Amino acid sequence: MIPYDDLRLVNQPFEEAFKQEFAEVLANGWYILGKKVKEFEEAYAAYHGVPHAIGVANGLDALILALKAYQFEPGSEVIVPSNTFIATILSILHNQLSPVLVEPDIATCNIDPSRIEAAITPRTKAIIVVHLYGKCCDMDPILAIAARHGLKLVEDSAQAHGARYRNRLAGTMGEIGCFSFYPGKNLGALGDGGGIVTSQDDLARKMRQLRNYGSEIKYYNEEVGYNSRLDEVQAALLSIKLRALDQITAHKRKLAQIYHDHLKADFMKPQVHPDFFDVYHIYNIRHPKRDALREFLLARDIRTEIHYPVAPNRQKALQGLYQGQDFPISEQIHATTLSLPCSTCHSEQDIYRVVEALNQF
Repeated sequence: MIPYDDLRLVNQPFEEAFKQEFAEVLANGWYILGKKVKEFEEAYAAYHGVPHAIGVANGLDALILALKAYQFEPGSEVIVPSNTFIATILSILHNQLSPVLVEPDIATCNIDPSRIEAAITPRTKAIIVVHLYGKCCDMDPILAIAARHGLKLVEDSAQAHGARYRNRLAGTMGEIGCFSFYPGKNLGALGDGGGIVTSQDDLARKMRQLRNYGSEIKYYNEEVGYNSRLDEVQAALLSIKLRALDQITAHKRKLAQIYHDHLKADFMKPQVHPDFFDVYHIYNIRHPKRDALREFLLARDIRTEIHYPVAPNRQKALQGLYQGQDFPISEQIHATTLSLPCSTCHSEQDIYRVVEALNQF
């Protein structure tokens, strides 16, 4: 069996270092916002070349706190891609804001810059770009649109640790970059975790308060805040894996290259362009007979996933928000996308075997 992913194997190379770090946290007796969180935040900020990184409880909270820091008037509109994972949209709704869906580019599955301006109204306050699957959005035209219309720009980089656009890291091109450390990410914890990066001192201070009950000094609360803190254990483990992130990325890019080079033309493969350094959190292909293809592979002991089977506008949780609106590009992506094995638990031989099976379909 070739699994889609195997987190036990993914984390196996780090086990001894994990045990040492856990023992240190246990002996220290400080488990919330202590030395390990500070060390990870400093290392993560340095990796991104920015002054501030803020560890939070998960990727959704990173987005919620980012939008909360701007203190937009309730009902303000935030532009977001129509095919994103629902967490991006939930962050907008949890801030009492209105998510405006914009269709993606069918070739990249990322928001189409040419469609953004038509969605801007006097109520629009921000754009959230989503670097889906580990490929950055086409950021220069989006940055120009945001500047032209005075909009804030937040990057949902949950799947894009280390991805680059014209040599700029995901999360560093807008004012705020939001990350998830969900275990399956390229930089994954052993539980939930999230992070925020920014170069803006005032925003960093505000988000640090918001994550900790609205408080900078214990028992003195300046904001109506949240309890959303990256814990010491996860921070310690993430510091270990951060040092290996570039190696993790290199391995996944090597596996992706096998798919690029050897999959036949029946499959719509991820677009490759020299302006984009893709990290392949997910290696997705598209095929009109996706479900039959998935069953075909499973019969040959190859597991796959679908990211994601239901378009956001079709989700029951969002029922009524998008009545009378059509998102045919998003629907097409959701109906045809298939995520292939592409993990540090896989060898090159594993991927050649997947390719062989795919090419027989």
